[in-house]
Amino acid sequence: MTLPTKIVVIGAGSASFGENTLSALVRSKKLRGSTLALVDHNPETLSIVKHLAERLNREWDSGITITAYAHHQEALEEAGFVVSAIEVGAREGLWKKDFEIPLKYGVRQPYAENGGPGGFAHAARNIGPVIGIAHDMEQACPDAWFINFTNPMIRICEAVNRHSKIKAVGLCHQIFIGYTMVGIALAKDLGITVPDGIIGMHADPMQAPLHNQVRAQIVPRVDIRAAGLNHFSWIISIRDRQTGEDLYPLFRKRFFELDPAFEPLTRRVYDAFGLFPVPGDSHLCEYLPWVSDPSTKPWEKYHLPLYNWDLNAAVREFEHERLKSMADGEATIDGLKDTDSEGALEMIENVAGASTHYHLAANLSNQGQITNLPSGCAVETPVVVDGDGIHPVHVGAFPEPVAEILRREVTVAQLCVEAAVEGSREKALQCLLLDPVVNDFELSKLILDDYLTSYKEYLPQFWK
Repeated sequence: MTLPTKIVVIGAGSASFGENTLSALVRSKKLRGSTLALVDHNPETLSIVKHLAERLNREWDSGITITAYAHHQEALEEAGFVVSAIEVGAREGLWKKDFEIPLKYGVRQPYAENGGPGGFAHAARNIGPVIGIAHDMEQACPDAWFINFTNPMIRICEAVNRHSKIKAVGLCHQIFIGYTMVGIALAKDLGITVPDGIIGMHADPMQAPLHNQVRAQIVPRVDIRAAGLNHFSWIISIRDRQTGEDLYPLFRKRFFELDPAFEPLTRRVYDAFGLFPVPGDSHLCEYLPWVSDPSTKPWEKYHLPLYNWDLNAAVREFEHERLKSMADGEATIDGLKDTDSEGALEMIENVAGASTHYHLAANLSNQGQITNLPSGCAVETPVVVDGDGIHPVHVGAFPEPVAEILRREVTVAQLCVEAAVEGSREKALQCLLLDPVVNDFELSKLILDDYLTSYKEYLPQFWK
């Protein structure tokens, strides 16, 4: 691939993702002369995003050709990159329902987005449309890179890797939660100012700006290498960027000096396994077998908050209106000059421009970069990006106890993908039975039947 190139963005109307990716791509001087094809099935949202892109292109003199389509098939021809952030249905409403259905049977999930029964339902809804995009790419642009932001990341990447010939990479900003926690622990040692009000790493609109203040200070000072599975990765090394000093021992000492109420589940897992888990309690809890017991209620002991579906739905509506005001020229676009594409821009610029970039975390098929996880499974490691593609950094083997809990999640993810692709109720049940959140055979069957009935319109493959 060479610059300029054609970039297709599917799900371009996503309130936060669409805005960040859109502005980062249009702002890029290296992409001047490229084509940006915006795709969204919602005509009102698509119109807003197209008008915003045209305003950015005009006022920033970016030299980008902007096009818009209601369906991805119309946009794929000659694409070099396809960026996808699709979500089936009304995200917050379905996520809340994913949590509430198992609760009817006494199964209380800690988070219900990427793991647990909710992870199955969430993935099963998204896998069909994503595989459809990949198969259409095989016909229209077989050499293009598919850049995925849709969750559950592990399962979506598994689906594309195993059931298409398309080159795929999954991107997520979760590594920066690890950076933020390292920054909080080492604040006094490295001269980092931690703002008042940080109570944890939970995805909260009020907490994010505080996290970002720490992140901005720690990233230039410290190099963190992490690997594992998306939302379930582990810090392998922490080094001072200036001196090369190994900071892991100091970090361990300082982390356990923090208030025990700060990320208590992460603290417990770190203490037991000797490696620090990156994602923070609210994502880490999705993959562990010790957080869902209805008698001991560990979600109370670890203070695991649920995602605030109603608040975040309201925030999404607010962001939608803000996008519209920027598209209409009523609001300033100055705030978009510093947005982060969460890695999409770096992948595109360096593959198409044949330059070299080290990226902290990306999801690729395991070709030996993690030696004691299954070959071919979707894993997250640092990568090097250049004109020949996206190449994983070899990180070696995990300690066997950590590898074992990762392998279990790999098996659950692969069963979920096979069930969704084949419409197999048998494999769907096996997926739930092996999931660490579920501990009862009959309840698994009841939950599965309820999901498949409630989501029949989204999961027709199970009703052949």
